[in-house]
Amino acid sequence: MSKDPAAPSFKQKAAREFKEYLWISAYLAFFFCALSTYRTLLLRKYDLNDNYLNYGFAIITALVVGKVILVAQMAHLGRGYEAKPLYQTVLYKSVVFGAVVFAFHFLEEFVKRVIHGKPFGTVWRETRWEDIVAWTIIVFCAFIPLFGFMELRRVLGEERLYLLLRSRGGVEEAGS
Repeated sequence: MSKDPAAPSFKQKAAREFKEYLWISAYLAFFFCALSTYRTLLLRKYDLNDNYLNYGFAIITALVVGKVILVAQMAHLGRGYEAKPLYQTVLYKSVVFGAVVFAFHFLEEFVKRVIHGKPFGTVWRETRWEDIVAWTIIVFCAFIPLFGFMELRRVLGEERLYLLLRSRGGVEEAGS
């Protein structure tokens, strides 16, 4: 069995995945840091101090969620919907990946409470569901433009999309 010479090497695949991870994480970090800024300004309005470590947590969260997205993509999550119209694919993937992040976030909260010595049975009862649901809604809203861009790239092709984004004249100048 001979290897396809046109197939990318492991090193090329790893570099591509890392690049994908960096731009997903950068987008999410920008979004989560903007939310941290809003929270800080809102709390300051009511004379409540907010911790500037929230920016660090926002960046770490972006890195973790970026990795969760890549792992879910490797598991081919949401691929069955790619034959549908683009807006349906984007919404479907936003919901599915939002549910994955919801499950991951719940698991993270669960493990955190167990590690801090909470009895196993009280972890479920002490979970702040409104926080987790609000977080999931925020992540879903962040995912719509993210998956919109990713789906446009998949449909148009990476080179054509970037050419379109860099051109001044729009679609006509970017080439058909």
